[in-house]
Amino acid sequence: MMSDTTYITADEAVKHIKPGNRVFIHGSAATPVHLVEALQKRHHELYNIELVSITTLGDVNFDRPEHRKSFYFNSLFVSAATRSVANSEDGDYVPIFLSQIPQLFRKNILPIDVALIQVSPPDDHGFCSLGTSVDIARAAVETAKHVIAQVNPLMPRTHGDGFIHVKKIDAMVWHVAALPELDYSFEVNDVTKKIGYNVASLVEDGATLQLGIGSIPDQVLKNLSTHKNLGIHSEMISDGIISLIENGVINNSQKKLNTRHTVTAFIAGTRKLYDFVNDNPAVRVMEISYVNDTSIIRQNPKVTAINSAIEIDLTGQVCADSIGTYQYSGIGGQMDFIHGASLSEGGKPIIALPSQTNKGISRIVPFLKEGAGVVTTRGHVHWIVTEYGMVDLFGKSLKQRAKALIEIAHPDHRQTLENAFYKRFEKRAKIGS
Repeated sequence: MMSDTTYITADEAVKHIKPGNRVFIHGSAATPVHLVEALQKRHHELYNIELVSITTLGDVNFDRPEHRKSFYFNSLFVSAATRSVANSEDGDYVPIFLSQIPQLFRKNILPIDVALIQVSPPDDHGFCSLGTSVDIARAAVETAKHVIAQVNPLMPRTHGDGFIHVKKIDAMVWHVAALPELDYSFEVNDVTKKIGYNVASLVEDGATLQLGIGSIPDQVLKNLSTHKNLGIHSEMISDGIISLIENGVINNSQKKLNTRHTVTAFIAGTRKLYDFVNDNPAVRVMEISYVNDTSIIRQNPKVTAINSAIEIDLTGQVCADSIGTYQYSGIGGQMDFIHGASLSEGGKPIIALPSQTNKGISRIVPFLKEGAGVVTTRGHVHWIVTEYGMVDLFGKSLKQRAKALIEIAHPDHRQTLENAFYKRFEKRAKIGS
């Protein structure tokens, strides 16, 4: 670590933030909670502060009356910490593909006044690392008028696009804190196990994988131990890849781009994962505009993109970001990879979801809820997987799609769906004949 680095307190650092500023908050496991807390303490003297970020982790709750008066949260991907505010008069959501968020900063559509980031300590050459989240943070740092960094020795130094020289950082705050951890192993049940098995059966040897986070992707990975020559080119990675890399199942040998390297844009998991990627040259953490670029994704072989949904209608429209008008998450990178996988040689775009909610409500529905957002259109959709089977909707007519989806719906809801099918298609056909 450079010996002449000057550190100041978080309270001193956030004094650079002025009323009317747009402030970027580094996301996921890299959320600079210490800086955010210092910013929140200034709520009594600040006003009209617009905050922008994707998923944030840790205690960064802005859903407090005193914070709502000073801060407006304009989320680029809604998460648990921002969900309440984003759905209120004190916040909002920007629908956008994850791959295109850097354009908002670089084209001055959302110019950043101050970027709050978390980095690893500077090395002997003065370079810090954005660590677990390069994604949209790289563009925010490059374009921000003022950069404030929380320097944490527990942040892994990752290879790829995330190196930032101390000269680019205007204020540095030394703060040691454990990174937020995510562990979905406790959510495993018979349904997720069956879905994981079904999805894994679609994965071929030599495939390039994209997986999200959660119990289903973890279960998919657990079923791939006998596969060969798998690769990873994914917007995010979690703990499930570690054993497959160590056992040689994932070796990235068949990829056309970044051969022998696991590629991701952000990392979220447990400390085991953060230690695994630390100074690991076989893992490249890259900017999201590259990782999620369809023209990049399609160049790798057999891209198998595994994503989730909230509900799917009988024509194949996929709602993955909202429950009716309530904004639950965001568009994210689903369409980037669904379309990229469909253009890859031997690629398989997959939407995997339980057939019903924990309350017994069918996720395969006659119509999406009023106000629901369509993330993956019926023109882009291919494979749908539930615990009851797998269907490929690509090239199928509306009636064929509906029949196929009913077959993998929960048995308790199939009759209702069949009645809806008759009302929509068979009855219409008779009236029109």
